[in-house]
Amino acid sequence: MPRPKPASADPKALAAILARVRATPASSDPDDWMAAAAPAASAAEKDALRSALAAVPEPDFARDATRIPALQKLLRKDRLAAFLVPRADEHQGEYIVARAERLRWLTGFTGSSGFAIVLQKEAALFVDGRYTLQAPAETDASVIACRHFKKPPATEWLAGKLKKADRVGYDPRITPVKEAERWREALAKVGAELVGLDHNPIDSLWADRPGDPFSAARAQPLAYAGEASAARRARLGEEIAGRGADAAVLNQLDSIAWVLNVRGGDTPSTPLVQSFLILAADGHATWFVDQTKFTPGLVAHLGNGVTVRPLEAFADGLKDLAGRAVTIEPETATAWIEGVLKDQGAAIIPGPDPAVLPKARKNAIELAGTRKAHIRDGAAMVRFLRWVDAQATGQDELAVMAMLEQIRGADPLHRGPSFTTIAGAGPNGAIVHYRASPQTTRAVEAGTFLLIDSGAQYLDGTTDITRTVPVGSVPARLKRQFTLVLKGHIAVATARFPKGTGGIALDGFARRALWQAGLDFDHGTGHGVGVYLGVHEGPARISPLSQVPLEPGMILSNEPGCYETGSHGIRIENLIVVQESKLEGFLEFETITFCPIDRRAIDVRLLSTEERAWLNSYHAAVRRKLKGQLKGADLAWLMRMTRPL
Repeated sequence: MPRPKPASADPKALAAILARVRATPASSDPDDWMAAAAPAASAAEKDALRSALAAVPEPDFARDATRIPALQKLLRKDRLAAFLVPRADEHQGEYIVARAERLRWLTGFTGSSGFAIVLQKEAALFVDGRYTLQAPAETDASVIACRHFKKPPATEWLAGKLKKADRVGYDPRITPVKEAERWREALAKVGAELVGLDHNPIDSLWADRPGDPFSAARAQPLAYAGEASAARRARLGEEIAGRGADAAVLNQLDSIAWVLNVRGGDTPSTPLVQSFLILAADGHATWFVDQTKFTPGLVAHLGNGVTVRPLEAFADGLKDLAGRAVTIEPETATAWIEGVLKDQGAAIIPGPDPAVLPKARKNAIELAGTRKAHIRDGAAMVRFLRWVDAQATGQDELAVMAMLEQIRGADPLHRGPSFTTIAGAGPNGAIVHYRASPQTTRAVEAGTFLLIDSGAQYLDGTTDITRTVPVGSVPARLKRQFTLVLKGHIAVATARFPKGTGGIALDGFARRALWQAGLDFDHGTGHGVGVYLGVHEGPARISPLSQVPLEPGMILSNEPGCYETGSHGIRIENLIVVQESKLEGFLEFETITFCPIDRRAIDVRLLSTEERAWLNSYHAAVRRKLKGQLKGADLAWLMRMTRPL
């Protein structure tokens, strides 16, 4: 498996590298890129590469009210009554590359979840409760209306707009099989037709659409993974064979990264490599990927059990499965993948991605690593929160975000944020997935809350933590709400439940105290988290909808909240690990996030004796685990903030 020739002083080689760099989105990391593309480049060449990367312009995602009318013109030309625009790419992950941000380019909406329907004379953007404030602020009401995704569901809304024989276009390369089936059935009820398009019409309008990302692909060491790729492939191969299949097609990037024990930098905030994988029942894998991204040692790491083919050969790889039995996950495998397989006479066996559940059940090495990462991250958070107390008042949200990243970046195992930090001062904190920008940033002001939801990627773990900080003295009403949220957080942290219990049964624990006061929050209580992978990971969640049983080794978030539009937001988030209880047949949680919960925002009178004991015990653990990493003013702040109530 030959490696591409490394870069040298050859002007032609350097020119080729620079051409590739200029096609790379500006989010690519220069040093990461050069580790793959130019490992032997001279210092001067590397300086030239850095300059070239710095000069690559960011994609133009500025809101433009002419884009939707331009798309509507194309719909009329192609005799389409409507076109479906999900926020999605070929891999169905939460974080997508810049070239796939079609929804953002078209509408201006920056959220991580949304769906637009564009008809010839109107358009609608459907979002969940996290974005009911954000979406209208980011979009132009003259060309698109914002709607809650359940009021009514998008399928019902569109069906009410159509007539018999209308054609609705969609992109099968970015639409899951199950989603296409759902739309097809809904449209058939009114006599309309769902039409798969060979080309996404938005791409015809997006003149400066970015190219594919290009970042280094590396092996994830066994010391962090805890299990060799060959063992994982063999284990999953048995699962595939047990379904009666010859192979499985994997398009989810975090599954591929976990199976192969590889990490990359193609996807924002998540260390993934743009690729596809076909895993045979005998454990052999074919990886469709750009091999020029490989760093030294990766080929040897993959071994003879993995065949590497170009990314462009994926369609041919699917065709090679002609007449075979192939398992795909209908919720994530795209309609295009299914279509190619069916055209070749493959027998489709629907089933879950075989890697998702094993990946969620963290092994002992993964859990040990992520615990260490959380302790280091906790110390970084203490340094940051002490800075917030001392210096943040009067500074804006962007400065707060920059300081947090600077402090975390001092850790040698730090590999960047696990998502864009949410720093919401005052009313911006009420926007659940708020993203500060030069246009929206607010100064940190006394008398209200500063909500900071952030996380980091480390080689040994992924963190996600939210702390709500009272800036100066806050009103009793805000303290009461904070304490109700804390009561819900404690209820989840201390829950004990029978094996086989799904997150739906625990979600109400987080809400009970809020419900008693007539309050609630419009998002789930918790999501799965990977280990140096996705900060949002399936299949388990703590939410009103999730019935997936929680299992030992799963890492979840515990993040109830309370939001008051135009005033403030409150959220308290720790990560928790599902573990065996001492009571036979039961499970419970271990909290692995260690950072003070701000005692100044608590109305102690609202806490029960047991709740107060939990918080004191938690703060004692925080003090014990973090004090050895801190000194001076940071240590003094820790000791003060973890005193017993």
